Amino acid sequence: MSKIRVYELAKLLGKSNKELLDILIDLGVDVKSHMSSIDNDIAQLVEESLRGASGTEGPGKKEEERSVIKTDSYEVSKGSTVKAVAQLIGISPAEAVKCLISAGLMVPADSPVDEKSLKVLQDAYNVVLTMACEDDAENEGADGTCTVIKRPRFHGDHMEPRPPIVTVMGHVDHGKTTLLDFIRKTNITAREAGGITQHIGASTVMHEGKEIVFLDTPGHEAFTSMRARGAQATDIAILVVAADDGVMPQTREAINHAKAAGVPIIVAINKVDKPAAKPDRVRQQLSDVGLAPEEWGGNTIMVEVSAKSGQGMPQLLEMILLVAEIEELKADPTVKPRGVVVEAKLDKGKGPVATVLVQEGTLCKGDILLFDSACGKIRAMIDSEGKMIDCAGPSTPVEILGLATVPQPGEVFTSVENERIARDALSSREQDLRNAQQGGPRKLSLEDLYSQLKEGDIPQLNLLLKCDVQGSSEALAASLEKMATNEVGINIVHRGVGRIAESDVMLASASNAVIIGFNVRPDANAKKVAESEGVQVRLYTIIYDAIDDVKAALEGMLKPTIKENTIGQAEIRQVIKVPKAGKIAGSYVLEGVIRRNAKARLIRGGIVLWDGSLSNLRRFKDDAKEVAAGYECGISLSNYQDFEEGDILEAYEIVEEKRHLS
Repeated sequence: MSKIRVYELAKLLGKSNKELLDILIDLGVDVKSHMSSIDNDIAQLVEESLRGASGTEGPGKKEEERSVIKTDSYEVSKGSTVKAVAQLIGISPAEAVKCLISAGLMVPADSPVDEKSLKVLQDAYNVVLTMACEDDAENEGADGTCTVIKRPRFHGDHMEPRPPIVTVMGHVDHGKTTLLDFIRKTNITAREAGGITQHIGASTVMHEGKEIVFLDTPGHEAFTSMRARGAQATDIAILVVAADDGVMPQTREAINHAKAAGVPIIVAINKVDKPAAKPDRVRQQLSDVGLAPEEWGGNTIMVEVSAKSGQGMPQLLEMILLVAEIEELKADPTVKPRGVVVEAKLDKGKGPVATVLVQEGTLCKGDILLFDSACGKIRAMIDSEGKMIDCAGPSTPVEILGLATVPQPGEVFTSVENERIARDALSSREQDLRNAQQGGPRKLSLEDLYSQLKEGDIPQLNLLLKCDVQGSSEALAASLEKMATNEVGINIVHRGVGRIAESDVMLASASNAVIIGFNVRPDANAKKVAESEGVQVRLYTIIYDAIDDVKAALEGMLKPTIKENTIGQAEIRQVIKVPKAGKIAGSYVLEGVIRRNAKARLIRGGIVLWDGSLSNLRRFKDDAKEVAAGYECGISLSNYQDFEEGDILEAYEIVEEKRHLS
């Protein structure tokens, strides 16, 4: 069945994309399944609707019906309270509790919500509430795990449309920055070392009179965590995939970050002008990882482009604006400014400089900002074109000067009334962080596990596996997991392929795990972080060495078998009273040896009267380490002197026998 592009139909009918989408909604068409193209029969239906309406129907009709269709969608983390859900959807906790009580559910504001409570609130306030999946250690995608990152939801009394924030993601050297070069008519790639983007940049471009904010994230593996932060602040993700290279490991990584952030994905199949380009192969690969193209019956927009020649670029920008209109992006410019740090650095001339993205409210020169690890008063603001500005509204990237220290990328900022409040809040946060670090769990090495067990902790060995190939990873993980018993366990918090990166070390630190590397090495940053965080990294080239070391660690975690060995017996033949020293037992060693500081029992008539340790052992006037059978000695008992002639002293020692895994 032939299709026509939405933006092409809008131009033919003399309508804007927004007006056409409203008409489609009125006709009962699922616009999210037809974001880039629609069937010709639907297009004909639209034309007939416009002809028959004579201008009376269309975008203005059925406003009430559309308001029911266009509901906000929210993801609720597991364990969220009624109060948290109420704040999420923009109502007071009291209102939410009242609603639940009227539905027969007696749920206080500080109680966790369940599916039934969510259903009641969802129906009452015309929203979609879904329970987010539980966080896993890492979002790998291939094993079905997911980590949901809550996208910010903005509320206010003066909501206005805002420009979409678009993140460009993908594998290294697939043309992300070159694509932005064409859109921005700049040449950033030439300024980057080796043609690879080394930092996150933000810029604003205009298309058909509408603004689009672009975040250019690095595609290199070393910047995984930066790319994750980029996805948190975005509305639309552009996934760039080279038509001659296809889906690569970092492509999958980018897909996982975008899915975790809950943002719509538009795929730009780049380099289609190359002789080796195979766009259909790329579509097939993307379908295999859960992104089915619209032309194949899926719901992912895929546009063939060439970042060098500009082929397909207008269509790509149209798709961005179309998706933005469907998402109905809005923010209140009158509320207190809030946003996120995109990048930060220490400039020799300017001091601390932070590139921030204003998410709601209006940021103005002179505002006092509080970050997670910094604060300061804005002395100057520079927009994406390098011009000095006084104010920045929602979805505006700006560079700010005037902070006391450099904040970390990904930190959220808010505006406060004065610098004293900011300093006090920052000082309080730093103190809380110090307290948490002092009271936090100590990072373990394999040698420490047994001592931890002695302190009464749960005997479980947390491991993070990184191998050279997937086969090795699966084989090693399977071998290690088989060694777990009902007394000691193995928990593999994450396993992956490739070098040990900084993100791996941070995950190991958070989960108190030991990193096992097979035929891989940590990079320089990972080494530094491992040393500072106290994370142990074990590297192996022979798989059996890794298995043997982990087996030894598990055996060390097994509770040892406790045995008691009797080493000697002595008979007390004389009780000697020494001034200031108390009583000394003059004894004759009957068998074995009596050792100084050994454990001992005092036996009288076959009954044990005392059990303790020897405090002193003498042979005549000299101290002795041990006295063998057939010799006399003087013995002092630790904190006990109620002994008599004829009592028997039995010396013994406790032996811990190490157990082995069968």
